Amino acid sequence: MSRLLPLCLFVATLAVAAPPVAKKEPITDTYHGVAVADDYRWLEDAKHADVKAWSDGQNKHARDHLAKLPGLDKIHAKVKDILGAKRTTYADLQLANETLFARRRQPPKEQPALVVLSAKDDPGEGRVLLDPTAIDKAGTTAIDWYVPSPDGKLVAVSLSKAGSEAGDVHVYDVATGKSLDIVIPRVQNGTAGGSLAWAPDGKGFYYTRYPRGEEKPAADRDFYQQLYYHELGTPTEKDRYELGKDLPRIAEIKAWTHQPTGRVLATVQDGDGGEFAHFVRSPDGTWRQFAGFKDKLVQATWGPDGDLVVVSRAGAPKGKILRIDFDTLDAKKAKVVVPEGSDTVVTDFWGKPTVAATMSRLYVLYQQGGPSVVKAFDRDGKPAAAPEQLPVARVDELLPTVGDDLVFAMGSFVEPTNYYRFDAAAKETKAVKLNDPSPVNFADVEVVREFAKSKDGTKVPVNILKPKAAKLDGKNPCLVTAYGGYGISLEPNFNPAWRVLLDAGFVIAVANLRGGGEYGEAWHHAGRLTTKQNVFDDFAAALRHLIDKKYTSSEKLAIEGGSNGGLLMGALLTQHPGLAKCVVTHVGIYDMLRVELSPNGAFNVPEFGTVKDAAQFKALHAYSPYHNVKDGTAYPAVLFLTGANDPRVDPMQSRKMTARLQAATAGKGPILLRTSDSSGHGAGTALSEKIDETSAVFAFLIDQLGAKRP
Repeated sequence: MSRLLPLCLFVATLAVAAPPVAKKEPITDTYHGVAVADDYRWLEDAKHADVKAWSDGQNKHARDHLAKLPGLDKIHAKVKDILGAKRTTYADLQLANETLFARRRQPPKEQPALVVLSAKDDPGEGRVLLDPTAIDKAGTTAIDWYVPSPDGKLVAVSLSKAGSEAGDVHVYDVATGKSLDIVIPRVQNGTAGGSLAWAPDGKGFYYTRYPRGEEKPAADRDFYQQLYYHELGTPTEKDRYELGKDLPRIAEIKAWTHQPTGRVLATVQDGDGGEFAHFVRSPDGTWRQFAGFKDKLVQATWGPDGDLVVVSRAGAPKGKILRIDFDTLDAKKAKVVVPEGSDTVVTDFWGKPTVAATMSRLYVLYQQGGPSVVKAFDRDGKPAAAPEQLPVARVDELLPTVGDDLVFAMGSFVEPTNYYRFDAAAKETKAVKLNDPSPVNFADVEVVREFAKSKDGTKVPVNILKPKAAKLDGKNPCLVTAYGGYGISLEPNFNPAWRVLLDAGFVIAVANLRGGGEYGEAWHHAGRLTTKQNVFDDFAAALRHLIDKKYTSSEKLAIEGGSNGGLLMGALLTQHPGLAKCVVTHVGIYDMLRVELSPNGAFNVPEFGTVKDAAQFKALHAYSPYHNVKDGTAYPAVLFLTGANDPRVDPMQSRKMTARLQAATAGKGPILLRTSDSSGHGAGTALSEKIDETSAVFAFLIDQLGAKRP
């Protein structure tokens, strides 16, 4: 039997205790003659009891508030039905000998498993080689990456826990799935990442190594990455140093082996600024450098004959393809195979080659302002038949198979990502029977690509997902996301969970801002260091465009971003507090004057700049969200989300920004800080945590914008 609660008891159940107030302990720093106050420096120390108590109190307040939002249970059920649907999907395909490997996700398992597939047209579900949930019943152990041996008989796997991205490498026998009881510690981290390349004979591998024990002071143990060689069956203490002692403190190394010749390629990035140096190792152990950080050779990969195929931006900001003879290794005499294009940009994914060289073809990924395409060329650079592709799509994971054939992944805003096989001889593109159908479809959604005009007149792409039945009357709830940094291109991506928002009447938009790589080097450089303000101007212009075109209004507008995109959210809400009704910001950066002091923050200096440089300090201080919060301003409602184990952005960034906004705002909306103790920057997050977090975000958005509830 059900009965009504007394009114007083009903009201009490809706009440949420106020968040703990952060005490102010002012500290003043002086940079280049400018005094800068910081009231919440004390919140930087996560180990301090007062910080933990405040953070726990904030987390409880946020979760209590979110738990009481109308419709949360139904939203959670819908999100779980979508993200937790019992369907099989694959990612990260790799081919070794005749063995095809992949990571397979099968909800309700918390983490993807490593599986072995048939390399034929119909691979089937395959055999599980490593299931992280069998190792860790809590579901917080994740595969960072894996590399099979050349003969496909062994596989090296980096495993990390709770979103830390701090991975040790384990080696497994492919036939039996048994571990060889080899553990190589500290190969992977959230600062410089990690890499591994097998020797051609499969008896050992080259791997990235961080300082161990007392080799470096504690403050330096997430830096000074070097390349070592490990021979199977020997203690790791006897591993052979190969490369890295003379590299910068913030070097990031990736390595690849050319199996037929035994040559090793090592590409080194100087922090996260997009400058690269390249080295090769001959079988006799000699290392030679063929490009420095200032030479603008941004990527290199092996050609089938052991020469190097290189993406160069030297005199070609949109990228050209060179072939460098291995014997001379003279980049200045390299042959231009594919010259710079006029309307496309050679894509640059750090650590993931975007040029696939087969026996007689080059397959090259190109950016087109957000969408990407793969083009084909013969060995002389003449255009050749390319795979059929979707319009306004995303193409990646180029995997050469037999002869000149290619397997690749492709999807769009409205088409789920699937794998396709291109038969070069027959010029045919066919779907590979791998991924199960999505539990939702976007047949009722149209994608419109428009351009906003930024403050300086620059045209900024805005990709708009609009329900076909939606009217342009300014009344639609709208969610807009963007990134704008590190030369990363925000490509079309099918997000099935967005079905919940679309059903609630949302219009969803993705903006391609400067700072990304959508239009090449110039586009990236126009949004970094002292020109970073352009990114924020671009985003504001995109939001105004959506309002002016009657897709939405400020009262119906929400924005969401993460990491560098979290910085974007912070800058937008402090520079234009009335432009959006609410903000969702994940693992963001807000105190731009202190970020470089955290381990991964040092890697960001080539992108953001440093307070040690007067001009860069001036730019950083001018837009730093934390330092531009003004007392008495009506700020929008904000939901901050962070992971306690984040190795890339220190959670103190979210703590300090939350405290400052809560003290300053005159707005009526809540300022919430939700912390996950079992995750980090996003990589390796367990499925159940993703479902809980996504549900909370959607409930917050629907409530704040007054959208239709489930």
